[in-house]
Amino acid sequence: MLTACGLTSTQAHDIRQALRAAERRSGLRFAVYLGPALGPRRHFSERLHAALGEEADTAVLVFVDPGARALEVVTGPAARLRLGDGECRVAAVSMAAAFGGGNLVGGLVTGMWMLADLASRRR
Repeated sequence: MLTACGLTSTQAHDIRQALRAAERRSGLRFAVYLGPALGPRRHFSERLHAALGEEADTAVLVFVDPGARALEVVTGPAARLRLGDGECRVAAVSMAAAFGGGNLVGGLVTGMWMLADLASRRR
């Protein structure tokens, strides 16, 4: 699932492809939200994650607000068994570095790949 503001159709396609590849590789559900938070960032990210419904248990949500330079990674209980805080932090640092260099899409694609790769090691 991708919810995004201000992407070209090519950029959205690239992110969707990365999401599907991450899901195939890891067996987890991946979602990305690009845009501003409505309220406190972490709380908003957790609400978005919960909105995934039955899939939330095995889901990984990446929230990015480029305008506020904010990034959150939220994992469900089953996903957290395979992607702990340390693994999510490594991927977040990589994404943030790319974002800082102006590469939003590349950062997300690389971040999805990293998260899927790290999760697949604990399958």
